[in-house]
Amino acid sequence: MADQSMTNQDICLAMLRDMDRDRYLACLLSAEDKRGAIAALYAFNAELARIRDLVHEPLPGEVRMQYWRDLLEGNAHGSTEANPVASALLACVDAHRLPRETLLNMIDARIFDLYDDPMETRGSLEGYAGETASALIQLTSIVLAPGDAARSAEAAGHAGVAQAIAGLLLLMPLHRHRGQVYIPLEILSATGLDRDAFLKGEDKSRTSAAIEAFAGLGRDHLAKARHVQIPLAVFPAFLPASLAERVLVKAQKSGAGILERSPQQPQWRRQIRMTLALMRRKI
Repeated sequence: MADQSMTNQDICLAMLRDMDRDRYLACLLSAEDKRGAIAALYAFNAELARIRDLVHEPLPGEVRMQYWRDLLEGNAHGSTEANPVASALLACVDAHRLPRETLLNMIDARIFDLYDDPMETRGSLEGYAGETASALIQLTSIVLAPGDAARSAEAAGHAGVAQAIAGLLLLMPLHRHRGQVYIPLEILSATGLDRDAFLKGEDKSRTSAAIEAFAGLGRDHLAKARHVQIPLAVFPAFLPASLAERVLVKAQKSGAGILERSPQQPQWRRQIRMTLALMRRKI
């Protein structure tokens, strides 16, 4: 049984190394005895995030989402042994008494990714981020130190929104190619744009203004997260969010330019940034 758990942990880490290098490094910077459980959570998140890339229509994507919902609700079809991520996730949930409802809400939020409907309001965006990135930080905090997790919930909420906005800015060229718009329509409207005009990107001035406002919303949430004292024991859960500021600042400077080129930093710079964040305890 121990050998199987180790195998699942190795598979989750290998998956993260290929699909989510930043969270992979965050795993390695976490306590060794917590690494397997955190890798399972991050691998589950990676599985949900990549579903849009694996399907051509929303319905097959919803079927894949339903697999994870059935798994967490105890209605899995057949054995989970063939799916190391599923096995590792269930072991993590049971060992650390994680709230399954939070994971189910994460699945429901990700259904939005399968469609091309735009975000309507800032509240819609914050709700999406709260049930995805923020929830992942909070679940990881529970794994690291359940006693301290509650004290970091407010910081997790704000940091997750900042991290989600930074991630959406990084993916903006891909989303534009697909016809997806995650900038809330109320932000676009305030800058004189609608969904189609933003996707065309012809009005560089207005497009830049919308991107700057979107990134500014992320910076506002990051500033609020920094005003909350994060307990040392759960700080590794916030490491991926420590990369958000550079992206948000670069997006505000680049404006419409990020529709053509993602403002992602080289991997080695991101690794240094996370390591320094852990040393300084500052996201």
